[in-house]
Amino acid sequence: MHGRVKVKSTAQQEEEKRKEREKKLKIYIAARDACFSKRKEGVCDEEALHLTQQILSSNPDFATLWNYRREILTHQETFKDDGEVQKMYQAELSFLESCLKVNPKSYGSWHHRSWVSERAPQMDWARELSLCDRCLGLDDRNFHCWDYRRIVVKKSSVPVEKELEFTHRLIGSNFSNYSSWHYRSTLLPLLHPESPEPNSSCSSPPSPQTHSHRVCEEQLLKEYELVQNAFFTDPNDQSAWFYYRWLLGRAEREEMISCVYISREEERVAVAFSRPVNAQSGGLLLVLDGQPQKVGWRTVHPRFKHSPVWICDLPPGSISDLANEHNLTVHWSEKYIHRDCALYTGRTESWCRDSATDQQLFRSELSVEKSSVLQSELQSCNQLQELEPLNKWCLLTIILLMRALDPLGYEKETLAHFQTLKEVDSMRSAYYSDLCSKFMIENTILKMEYAEVRVFSVADKNLTTLCHLDQLLLVTHIDLSSNQLRLIPAHFAMLQCLEVLEADDNSIEHIEGVWCLPKLEEVLLKNNKISTLAALRPLTSCPKLRRLDLRGNPVAQAAGAASELSELLPTVTCLLL
Repeated sequence: MHGRVKVKSTAQQEEEKRKEREKKLKIYIAARDACFSKRKEGVCDEEALHLTQQILSSNPDFATLWNYRREILTHQETFKDDGEVQKMYQAELSFLESCLKVNPKSYGSWHHRSWVSERAPQMDWARELSLCDRCLGLDDRNFHCWDYRRIVVKKSSVPVEKELEFTHRLIGSNFSNYSSWHYRSTLLPLLHPESPEPNSSCSSPPSPQTHSHRVCEEQLLKEYELVQNAFFTDPNDQSAWFYYRWLLGRAEREEMISCVYISREEERVAVAFSRPVNAQSGGLLLVLDGQPQKVGWRTVHPRFKHSPVWICDLPPGSISDLANEHNLTVHWSEKYIHRDCALYTGRTESWCRDSATDQQLFRSELSVEKSSVLQSELQSCNQLQELEPLNKWCLLTIILLMRALDPLGYEKETLAHFQTLKEVDSMRSAYYSDLCSKFMIENTILKMEYAEVRVFSVADKNLTTLCHLDQLLLVTHIDLSSNQLRLIPAHFAMLQCLEVLEADDNSIEHIEGVWCLPKLEEVLLKNNKISTLAALRPLTSCPKLRRLDLRGNPVAQAAGAASELSELLPTVTCLLL
């Protein structure tokens, strides 16, 4: 027995650990309470600084104490000379490094370091950059460090070329590096911006007056090669695919007034924009026959403060006489643009719009650098898909490339790829259904534009959602029958010219968007899931509604439904239950 180490029992060890934890907790609580007491009394002395350091050393995510620490440091600046302030912040930077060792992703530590870098009289930016490199070497997805690194780079004027090389080095060591790919996407437009001159070289220095979010074609080709190496190496790693989609990217649509519509009967003007705006902020002026008009602009639905479509009522009698011709101009002061529209003699309505707008909008899902370049990229993705037929990232990218090249010509292939996506990635089936619905609506809008009609039919397309409704301002008849729609969204109120709505054989429960449609006469909702009279209340805002078909809906089976509906909708003369 002699000479043997006495081994403590598990119970003894646990008891000692418990006592040690209690002791540390008491010290922690005492220090915390002392900090709170000092802060309440407005004390900002060295002892307070020491107490906060004592706690933050073990728990660097205590945000309140970081705030108190900044108050102490700011106060101490007031009675220290520059040399003492420099030493104080130098010590603070050293303390922060110890906190980052405890938790490299501490919000409070990185934020406080950014604050110190702004306050310190002198900063060794090379050392800060080295610190960031070390932290990213340990964890290249530490986005707190990435954020701080961007601050350091800006302060120390690190050349863009050097930063781009830094991202290249990190990507080379690990393709699955979202932060590096993202950072690269912010640097490329600065170093290799797309020139407004069609024949300019990519190597030409960017003009200080020209700011472009696009990358010149020569550099794009190099980036395509880099990213293809990544996803051919690991086709299932999504970071490279996301970057690839950015390279192909969405072009920014020109901000404009896309359509102006005038109705004599309603004495109303509707204006459609290329993006949601707030016309009530005073940026919209209407001029009728050379005279500015005092009109009240409103959105098509009370839920919206920003909307792509705005309407206003003209002064009574101002355009009602069919024998008169009128000229109307809408000025958008925010963008210094305007659009003219003439209402000719004998016409009850008029509109002015760009026929090419929709094609440009939908083709910009992937901006067209050159058809040949995109076709080459499509061929590369098709080759990869032959090797990896069930790779969802490859399939989705093929769809987007097809949308850029020829959305109507590739419609059949697109639908087939969406079906495969739903099978191989069933957890995101709803997302693919919504995206497919979006593309089918875009294609139908293009076909409607080519045919120059005001009838919009997307019946039996398996639609799960409605979008681009601002493009349907002039539509008079819409057919949504035999889809998988569950509601008519509020944006549907943008169809200000709509006369007939067909939405039979869906799963619609709510029709919020059938709101204040001045021309709506027929609503066909047979075989849906409308169960209450309250769900039909938006129809009361449609003054011309005459025909309503609710057969096959639960609400039609309710006792007294006919009389209650007649009372709710007195203008309806043909009610089918």
